[in-house]
Amino acid sequence: MKIAIGADHGGYDLKTTLVEHLQGKGYQVFDMGTESTVAVDYPVFARKVAEAVSTGQVERGVMIDGAGIGSSMVANKVPGVRAAMAYDLSSARNGREHNDANLLTLGAGLIGSNLAAQIVDVFMTTECTEPRHKRRVAMITDVGAGQFPVMPGPSMTVPAVAEVAGRLAVGSVVGSAVGSVVGSAVGSAVGLAELSEDDLARIVERLTGLLGGNGDAWHGGPCVGSCPDTARQFIELGARMLSAGPDITGAIPADMAGYIDHTILKPDATSDMIEKIVSEAREHSFRSVCVNPCWVRVVADGLRGSGVLTCSVVGFPLGANTPDIKGMEARKAIRDGAKEIDMVINVGRLKGGHDDYVFKDILAVTDACRDGSAVSKVIIETALLNDEEKVRVCELAKRARANFVKTSTGFASGGATAEDVALMASVVRGAGMEVKASGGIKSFDDAKRMIDAGATRIGASASIAIVQEAQKVTVPA
Repeated sequence: MKIAIGADHGGYDLKTTLVEHLQGKGYQVFDMGTESTVAVDYPVFARKVAEAVSTGQVERGVMIDGAGIGSSMVANKVPGVRAAMAYDLSSARNGREHNDANLLTLGAGLIGSNLAAQIVDVFMTTECTEPRHKRRVAMITDVGAGQFPVMPGPSMTVPAVAEVAGRLAVGSVVGSAVGSVVGSAVGSAVGLAELSEDDLARIVERLTGLLGGNGDAWHGGPCVGSCPDTARQFIELGARMLSAGPDITGAIPADMAGYIDHTILKPDATSDMIEKIVSEAREHSFRSVCVNPCWVRVVADGLRGSGVLTCSVVGFPLGANTPDIKGMEARKAIRDGAKEIDMVINVGRLKGGHDDYVFKDILAVTDACRDGSAVSKVIIETALLNDEEKVRVCELAKRARANFVKTSTGFASGGATAEDVALMASVVRGAGMEVKASGGIKSFDDAKRMIDAGATRIGASASIAIVQEAQKVTVPA
């Protein structure tokens, strides 16, 4: 495959790394510049990459600037280009699988080189094959030619129009927003009286999600506020999400806040503690707040309008609930405002060889997440499994189309190891899934090995809490 790659001065170093990575994979790479870190204008190089794709000189393009947003806007002005910005493996896979994107934009200021290489690999190896996706890609092409044939009429419900609009937007978050706005406008035209109760419920749920995570047990110790340089070093390694517990010490640097999942899962959490963690999340603009299910609605209400997401755990921490209960628990949490669900598998059933049961257990939750547009993460509790069992459960999670596999709850006898992460990543990466490592990391070197092995999220104790020595380590860019 021929690939064109370009960058502005902010993306130059990452471009250099990715050129070497792609060539090592056997791709023919065309470097469109820039050639140094001297300040340049990103639109110039984004256009060069886009035109190489548009004219057929290359099959795919990669463009890197500080955030990836501006370059995507420029590239999408060039006929025949479908540029998608990706910030993780899921968005890269979605851009290819659903939208047949032919140009990838990356933000060098948002992701590290290890994660960037994984994103590029997914983008280059994922294909758009489903007929329904191809049909919608054809609609995108028609829009570019001014020939979009679908017009809202009396027979189209709001969710149907929102679906069309969402598929035409680049990126799932933008698609949801555009779809909801278009749906609202069409609702006025067709009349709410024509909508069913189910239609209205879906609209309310979608809007609630737009206005309104992922977590680990918090064990105390240094945090992002007290050790910001440590956190930056993990992000440079490729971690795209960190966790922080209650009782934050020190101010949270603005460039770190969006990486943090603020977590409170202890059984004695009170309403005052929940209010405090919500207030902290709003103040610092954290990525998400992760809580037990009984607090999801409170947290979602408290975060509404802030841009901070809500996450709930399911079957936590033992995973011993029945599949139907886990499915209902996930659906209730999503209705209450959760946008990410961390479910715990039934470890005993897995160890007993009841794989069909475990598959149904996971599927009950991943189905609920797909129905509710939430991210699903499967906690496999590695400390309680042997390698053969870890592989089996990762295969089951892959079959159930989960978004993540995660090492541990933080409540078992141990947490992640670099070997665990490497094993898990080797099973799920080909499906575009991601790995979260949490707990059990004893040193900065351990965490680095896990990120290099394939982890894209690092839990609280793994990333900050017990790695003070990392402040003294210089990590190559």
